Formats: sequence, C-alpha cells, structure tokens
Amino acid sequence: MTTVALLGTGIMGAGMGHNILAAGLDLRVWNRTASKAQPLADAGATASTEPADAVRGADVIVTMLGDADDVQAVMERAAPGLAAGQVWAQMTTVGVAPLSGLATLAREHGLVFVDAPVLGTRAPAESGQLQVFASGSPEVRDRVAPVFDAVGKQTLWLGDDGADAAASRFKLVANSWVMAVTAATGETMALAKGLGVDPSVFLDAIEGGPLDLGYLRAKAKAILDGDWTPNFSAANAAKDCGLIVDAGAAAGIRLDVAAAARDRLRRVSDAGHADDDMAVSYLASFLQVPDGGS
Repeated sequence: MTTVALLGTGIMGAGMGHNILAAGLDLRVWNRTASKAQPLADAGATASTEPADAVRGADVIVTMLGDADDVQAVMERAAPGLAAGQVWAQMTTVGVAPLSGLATLAREHGLVFVDAPVLGTRAPAESGQLQVFASGSPEVRDRVAPVFDAVGKQTLWLGDDGADAAASRFKLVANSWVMAVTAATGETMALAKGLGVDPSVFLDAIEGGPLDLGYLRAKAKAILDGDWTPNFSAANAAKDCGLIVDAGAAAGIRLDVAAAARDRLRRVSDAGHADDDMAVSYLASFLQVPDGGS
C-alpha cells in the first residue's frame, strides 16, 4: 500500500486528503493549525504535530500549502524525517521562479521531485475531480499515479523534469483564464447594479450561446446570493494573480487584465474579505480607492 504524507489540509488539502483515504491509501497529515487536520484524523488518517513525523517512511510526500515560502519552510522542518528516494509531489501553486530553489532542496535530500499543481477549487477537490498538471521523470509516474488518480479526474504530464517548471508554467496559463473570468464576472455584475440593469436578464440573454460559461454562472450566482463561502479565497487568488503578472513580466509580457484582477482582489482582501471566496472581488467596484491607490 502506498503511504502518503500530506502537508497542508486547508480548503484544497482537506478534500484531497479525504479522497486519498477513500482510495485506500495510508495517509499521514500535518497542518500548521492542527484543528484543520482533525477531520482527516477522524476519517482514518494519522495526524502528526511535526512535518518530520508525517513524512518519515512515506512513499509520496504531497505539499499543498499557501505559497513558495510556506513550502520551503515546511519542507525544511520536515528534513529530519526525509529519506533518499522518497517522491515529493509539490502541488502548491508557487509560480515559476521558486521552482529551482524547491528542486534544489529536493536534490539535497535525495528526493524525486515532481512539479504537480492542480486546477480546481473546493468542490473539485472534495469530489476528486481536480486536474493535475505534472512534470517529472517517467520512471516515477507509476509511483505517484495512485495519489494523482485519487485526487483528480485527469493527469496531464507536461515534462520529464520537475525542475523545469513545465507544469507550473502551464498552471499559470490556465489560472490566467480563471482569474480573468472571475474578474469580468464581478465587474459585469457591478456594472449592471450601477446602471440599474437586472443581472438575471443579462444571464438569460447569453444562455446557451457562445458567451455563456458554467464558471461565469457559478460566480454570478455567488454574487447575486451574497454567498462568499470560500471555494478559493480572495487572498490566494490575489497571490496567484501576482504570480501570473510576475511570470509574464519575466517573459517580457505585459498582463494588464491579470494585474487589474490582482489589485481588485487585494483591495477586497484589505477590506476584510481575504478569507472569502474570490467572487467577492465584485465588491471592489464599490470600495473607495485612496488617492494614489490602484
């Protein structure tokens, strides 16, 4: 039986963990806030108080944390429990630039590094319907397949070396579309409100046509219901938009829409909505902007 160490049991990690257990895999979990790991422990996982205890003896280590700094710090704490030959599936969205440092950390401990960010939010994570974008040695793919199959509906292999960031680069491209749709939905709903237009009439008008999108409808419903239950938090979405903008700049590409989406998400996060669903960026249209602000 494959033994999996899952470091990070937040919105995404919790759903992934339950599906790893449902697949019959042995699961150890760790989370900075221990109470967030307790539901998985109640479901049969072994909860650890230290990352090193969670990873000790694991076949596959999965990191699903906040950002690259979190991943680096947690894996350094895990170091006493690491052993050469373990597979590290790094599934946090960290962008492009940090990948070389994380891959170096893996090499220093003899780990087999797989770059494997996912596309999807809370609901796909809970239902095992994430899309896994992966880059890593062909020799290791059978070893991570039970984990990826448990958490995702599809694994798309994009490269043979996790250190080259092929999967993370692809994830940013996919995320740029998600963030653009979310931002456009928020602004469209805000404009309708401002102009006295019934947004449901707009949604009826585009129904079934080329402008209709399931994701648009999901975020529009959240906005109309005022339901900010997080599927993907505004703070994390702002972080991801920043990664997209930074990667574009490094490639000589100016990404105005992503930058605007980032700024809107930062604005609502600063106004107390950091932990709400990213659809809450709708409210950015109604927040006062300080002089010189974005």
